[in-house]
Amino acid sequence: MSVIIPDDILQATRMTEDELELEIAIMLYKQQRISSGKVRAWTGLTVLEFQHELAKRGLCINYDVEDFQADVETLKSLGSL
Repeated sequence: MSVIIPDDILQATRMTEDELELEIAIMLYKQQRISSGKVRAWTGLTVLEFQHELAKRGLCINYDVEDFQADVETLKSLGSL
């Protein structure tokens, strides 16, 4: 699916297409609608670049108790715990 943003809207934002795409991706991440992996795949950012973009906006990585428990289970299954 593609979304078409009229040129006048893009010009009004004073952003490039890539900048607007990143803003939309981070907004969706902030709302917990997409994962950090999806944001990075969409925007082509590395993990560190993504973390830097979050920090610039005063945002933190979405990581909750369920994520922690899943990580613990993964580490157990790998024999690391």
